[in-house]
Amino acid sequence: MTQTTDHTPHTARQADPFPVKGMDAVVFAVGNAKQAAHYYSTAFGMKRVAYSGPENGSRETASYVLESGSARFVFTTVIKASTERGRFLAEHVAEHGDGVVDLAIEVPDARAAYAYAVEHGATGLEEPHEVKDEHGTVVLAAIATYGKTRHTLVERSGYTGPYLPGYVAAEPLVEPGPRRFQAIDHCVGNVELGKMNDWVGFYNNVMGFTNMKEFVGDDIATEYSALMSKVVADGTRKVKFPLNEPAIAKKKSQIDEYLEFYGGPGVQHVALATNDIVASVRAMRAAGVQFLDTPDTYYDTLGDWAGETRVPVETLRELKILVDRDEDGYLLQIFTKPVQDRPTVFFEMIERHGSMGFGKGNFKALFEAIEREQERRGNL
Repeated sequence: MTQTTDHTPHTARQADPFPVKGMDAVVFAVGNAKQAAHYYSTAFGMKRVAYSGPENGSRETASYVLESGSARFVFTTVIKASTERGRFLAEHVAEHGDGVVDLAIEVPDARAAYAYAVEHGATGLEEPHEVKDEHGTVVLAAIATYGKTRHTLVERSGYTGPYLPGYVAAEPLVEPGPRRFQAIDHCVGNVELGKMNDWVGFYNNVMGFTNMKEFVGDDIATEYSALMSKVVADGTRKVKFPLNEPAIAKKKSQIDEYLEFYGGPGVQHVALATNDIVASVRAMRAAGVQFLDTPDTYYDTLGDWAGETRVPVETLRELKILVDRDEDGYLLQIFTKPVQDRPTVFFEMIERHGSMGFGKGNFKALFEAIEREQERRGNL
């Protein structure tokens, strides 16, 4: 097992060639945006804040914007494909199922960010342009990343509307309850065998991201399957992108399964930061969210190596929450099962107490839990 951590000096971060403010939105292309928005409202406790559709001039697509704290999801479906964008979205859903098409990043200067990225090798998808309405102006640009995923670069400092021009404020779909998470912690991408280092280099060169952590070797493998993972992040650690690729093993890994059923590289899971993982998991379970199971034996010796946490071991055991500890502190985490019929996209709930890791000590337990689900599906 090799793990490396980058401790970029603060002065170097101030000279970031590609400054970012954070994640702007995770944009999903889905078969039925109305139903998806209802699911994430009820099961994930998100609140609809904006809408775009035929009722306000969008004849081709319908989009629902949901928020929880600073986390923003956008669900878009094609009503009638008549443009290149509409056909792309319709074909994306047909080929990949419901999935992430855009990891949008908020930047202080979209024109400068786009120019830097393209100058350093990015494929430009949309040149910087302004969109306006009565709430102000947003500058947008877009570059390509792995698979058919894009990064839209969003400069919204001059805008006070609910999301973007073309969207109107919208009431919640259901009565909002207590917030279950407050931010996007990280977004994980799966890429083909042998391509991980290429995409790590892409983020290093094109966006000035640094390598935060690296996971390779036996401790990121089980008896049957294996993967390799590296984490890239911007200088302030507001945007973190782990990148996975499969490794040669006896049987099909979770990454192999994803690539097969998704039809290529894409976003595997989104980690959501919560201040109270116990309350979040209880509420989400009650609303029908299914989480991966963890054997009781995991908890028998948990205190010996993970130490004391704010949540008693018996509560962790009851809810199947995982713990990991490093030199900076500890974290609590749990993973959902895939949230659509294809075994592709899932979510992670994470509560951090000092640790900026990604659950290295839980990889083996996590992978074995995923393998149990793969075996039930007949895909191991």
